[in-house]
Amino acid sequence: MEPSREQLTYVIEQIRGVRTRKGVSQLELSLKAHLSQSFLASIETGKKQPSVLTLIKIAQALNVSPRIFFPEPKGVSREQLKDEIISLLGSL
Repeated sequence: MEPSREQLTYVIEQIRGVRTRKGVSQLELSLKAHLSQSFLASIETGKKQPSVLTLIKIAQALNVSPRIFFPEPKGVSREQLKDEIISLLGSL
């Protein structure tokens, strides 16, 4: 399933926001994440969609958890989600 435009926008805003708050240029981030600067720029402008592996590389280079790229599900608290996962695992 393809991510929605809203989801992609969230990821882009998180990457750019964390990068700029930490005072890291696109060039610095691309070098730390072992990505080309043009590819990173394409992600930040929404022209390319990052893979999970790319998001992990970016998160590691920024020294943050990859979770920041994934918003909380609407209408479901983290605790409810945790309880549901535990319940599902218990039924296996």
